[in-house]
Amino acid sequence: MTQVPELRTVEVVEYTDPLCPWAWGSEPVFRRLRAALAGRVHWRRVYCILFDHDDDPPPDPAAETAWYADYVAEISGHTGAPHAVRLQRVAESSWPSSVVAKAAELQGNAVAERVLRRLRETVFVLGEPADTTALALSAARGTPGLDWERLSHEAASAGVLEEVRADRAEARRPVAEVLSGLGGSPHPGTAKETAEGGYRYALPTLLFRVASERRTVPGWRSFEEYAAAVEELCPGLLSAPVALSAGAALERYGSLTDPEVRLLTQGPWPPQHVVRAETGNGPLWLHPREAAVHPATTPR
Repeated sequence: MTQVPELRTVEVVEYTDPLCPWAWGSEPVFRRLRAALAGRVHWRRVYCILFDHDDDPPPDPAAETAWYADYVAEISGHTGAPHAVRLQRVAESSWPSSVVAKAAELQGNAVAERVLRRLRETVFVLGEPADTTALALSAARGTPGLDWERLSHEAASAGVLEEVRADRAEARRPVAEVLSGLGGSPHPGTAKETAEGGYRYALPTLLFRVASERRTVPGWRSFEEYAAAVEELCPGLLSAPVALSAGAALERYGSLTDPEVRLLTQGPWPPQHVVRAETGNGPLWLHPREAAVHPATTPR
């Protein structure tokens, strides 16, 4: 068996946004990858601010919403990820959801994963993006293990806001290899031009780094492409992905989409007592405890 070199800390940097449809569609593969790398890497999320404060408001919000709903549905055609039955509006800002997601990291990885998932589901399941602080905090309420009062306090802190500002700046310093045309995917991940005249990472992008070496995998990609990048960088690091039973997967993740069921689970589906929430493109499957507090299944 190939031995993983000691004293070589592998960092995985995930450039993302809670409200990005391609990042939402990448969740099945990213969940599988995080499980296969668990305990072996330092995984860090950088919130890139897809919808910024200084973006020009649309001249016709209704037309903009209709166009964006069709755009998200087109992406769902590639990824299989759910989209909302009805999108109420295009998000005005990614700042509130990014700040809340960053604040949730102070309560540990398990809580942060669940909070970020809830924030994604606001737009792609509920159709009401968490684009205000009140909506982002409301979406997180009831997350298992979350201290909601602490989250509210820390999301309002100057320190967390500064961290997200640093994330935004880092996302606008992409590595050279993502600046040129890339192929092999409906979303190849070439860096995007910004209003300031520079570039930012396309979302999502994963950067694997150890010592002075790195591998960058941008855009919407297969698990095998990420695995190949990890193997090139650090042979033997990636463990074989293990599919979970239906009950174990629901216990671990709380909510699952059909693409996640296919990629992450084995055995009969659906399990007894699972709660099904309808979307515009297949169901969202919820653990009963999650369903009891989830915005998709509770009165709002």
